[in-house]
Order: sequence, then C-alpha cells, then structure tokens
Amino acid sequence: MARYRGFVSSPRVPGGVVHKLPVDLRKALASHPEQFVQTLTEKLMTYGIGRTVTWRDMPTIRAIVRDTAKENYRFSSIILHIVDSDQFQMRSVAETQHPTQTAQNH
Repeated sequence: MARYRGFVSSPRVPGGVVHKLPVDLRKALASHPEQFVQTLTEKLMTYGIGRTVTWRDMPTIRAIVRDTAKENYRFSSIILHIVDSDQFQMRSVAETQHPTQTAQNH
C-alpha cells in the first residue's frame, strides 16, 4: 500500500479484492478480459477521436470489444476496429489539425 500526501492507494480491482503481487493483478485482469478491453478501448478511442467518449459512442465500443473477443483481444485488432469506426472516420478536418496548422491557414 502506498501513501502520498494523505492519499492511500492499494491495488484493488472491482469486487474489492486486494492484490499484493503483480501476478495476482494479472490473474484478476485475465479473469474478466472484457472489462479491461472495454476500458482500454474507451481510452484509445478518446485519444484517437480527440474528444471524450459519450454514451453515444458506447454501442461502438461494445461492438469493438465483442468483435475483438473473436480474435483473442489482440491489440492490433482493437486499433484496427477503432480506426474503422464511424467516430474515427468522421472526425472533422479542424479536429485532426494541430492548432498551429489551423492558425497558419487563416
């Protein structure tokens, strides 16, 4: 357990189980891979589309998790499904350009 400025952190996973060794945490994550992959997909989608995911994005995220389960949740498969998603494909040009690029164009 780590203590930092009054904040106590412990390696807990859903269900309240405390894991003291990395191997225990790995086993806990492996026992529910869909939860880990859903969180990973949400974070990667947020980065990829340049905005926070909303409830409207969740059906796509769940579909990515469901489809990648057939491929044993391969990381490359998750990335390809995100890139193929409507959310990623339909980003506007302004969202994909760096702020200095848009300033130079005006």
